[in-house]
Amino acid sequence: MKLKFATREKPSGEPQEKVHKPGLNWLSGISWGVALVMIGLTVFVGTKRIPGIVFTEAPLPTPTPVSPIPQGSGGAPHMPSLSAANISYVARQADSHTQKPDRPLDKVQHYVVEKGDSVFSISRQFDLKPESILWANFDTLQDDPQMLSVGITLNIPPTDGVYYKVKKNDTLEKIAATYRVYVDDIVMWPGNKLDFTNPKIEPGQYLMIPGGTGEVRQWVIPDMARGKSGTLANSKINGPGGCEIPSGGAVGTGSFRWPTNNVHKISGNDYWSGHLGIDIAALTGDYILAADSGVVVYAGPISGGYGLFVMIDHGNMYRTAYGHNSAVLVRCGQSVTQGQLIAYAGSTGNSTGPHLHFEIRAGSGFVNPWALLQ
Repeated sequence: MKLKFATREKPSGEPQEKVHKPGLNWLSGISWGVALVMIGLTVFVGTKRIPGIVFTEAPLPTPTPVSPIPQGSGGAPHMPSLSAANISYVARQADSHTQKPDRPLDKVQHYVVEKGDSVFSISRQFDLKPESILWANFDTLQDDPQMLSVGITLNIPPTDGVYYKVKKNDTLEKIAATYRVYVDDIVMWPGNKLDFTNPKIEPGQYLMIPGGTGEVRQWVIPDMARGKSGTLANSKINGPGGCEIPSGGAVGTGSFRWPTNNVHKISGNDYWSGHLGIDIAALTGDYILAADSGVVVYAGPISGGYGLFVMIDHGNMYRTAYGHNSAVLVRCGQSVTQGQLIAYAGSTGNSTGPHLHFEIRAGSGFVNPWALLQ
């Protein structure tokens, strides 16, 4: 828009000067404002008609009625009381069956051995290590798990460690050093009932040594094997089942099958430091089979709790042992093949029920049968 200015001539003939009229400036501002409003309306209407562009208004929130807070005594607000009707929960019944027995944790209990028990099974029943059962019953078991028999009473310690009978000239320092613990471990155990400030012990007194470790004595039958000359040098020492071994004979395959045909599971002691074999579940009269081929180096009764016993030398460093049999079907010096029937299962010797005590020996040591049985 172009603005025009009015002029007037001076009387003296001077150049004319431009004069701005206030009315014209006011009209000009209104014109510009109207133009801007028209442009804004045009843009707004245009966007309303463009497809894909939608303008919506956010809904106003619905007001939620608020209950007044009840007033307690003195005008102070207090929380509303809760009732069982407005509490969500999940019902859970107590399980009366638990693996860990309900027993005092600071007292020694007593257990009468039943048919089918073993040191290993008893230890699992009371959530203890089998060594702890042995160390708590030296007078009864002499550190030999095979000495377990039905009807004897065992001490069940409250925790893993050594249950010790104080001897003459014993001191707490000496006992602690022997069983690899600190003196405070013994003094602070509540079941020992010792004076913390001046602990004293007397001969014949029993102490629980929590965490203590003793020596595990190995009660095993001496090894029997084919000698270089083909004879068994200690046949007279080992009992009536020994013999002179002829040269030659069957040699093992190097693999071992299960010596029983029943379900392959433990029924008594598993392999642990005080029991260097496994007790395989069996009923009296079940077949006992040679785990591998070899020569029988012992067949008959033997001491040490094994009862009627068979040992086979496989001629390849390995030997297998079979204990607690009810009958032996092979003779010393006989060659046998893998899987051959050699005995019937039983419960002879120190045993609380029928099973097969089975060992694998290698060189001068023992091997966990679980590592080799197929």
